[in-house]
Amino acid sequence: MTTPITTTGRRPATGVLWALRILGAALLAAMGWIHLDLWLDGYRTIDVIGPAFLLNAIAGFGLAVLLLVTPRPLLRWVAALGALTALGTLGGLLLATNLPSGLFGFRESTAADLWWESFWVEVAAAVVLGALAALAARRRD
Repeated sequence: MTTPITTTGRRPATGVLWALRILGAALLAAMGWIHLDLWLDGYRTIDVIGPAFLLNAIAGFGLAVLLLVTPRPLLRWVAALGALTALGTLGGLLLATNLPSGLFGFRESTAADLWWESFWVEVAAAVVLGALAALAARRRD
C-alpha cells in the first residue's frame, strides 16, 4: 500500500516532483538552446569559449532528457547534477562579465545577445533543480 499524498505530510507529492522535473528539464533545454544559438551565431570561433558553449548545449539537452527518464531512486542525483551544471554555467557567465580579463581571455557584456535570458534561465534552473534534488532526497519509496 502506498502512503497517501498530502500537502502537509513529510513526503512530497508525486505530482510536485513531476512538475519540478518538467520545469527543470525545460530550463536545462532552454540553457542548451541559448548556448547552441550563440555558438552558431559566432561564439564557436572563440578559443576555449566556443567548445565550452557547444559542450554546454549538449549537456543542457542531454540532462533535460535524462531528468525526464531517470528512475525515481536516481532522481536526486540527476537533479543535483543539473543544478550544478546550471550553477557552473552561471558562474562562467558572471566571471566572463565581471573579471577585468574576462574568462579565458573572453570578456562578456550584459548588453550581449541573450545575456539576460541566459542569466535568468540559469538562476531558475539552479533553484528548481536544487529544490527537486532536495525533495527527491527527502522522499523515501
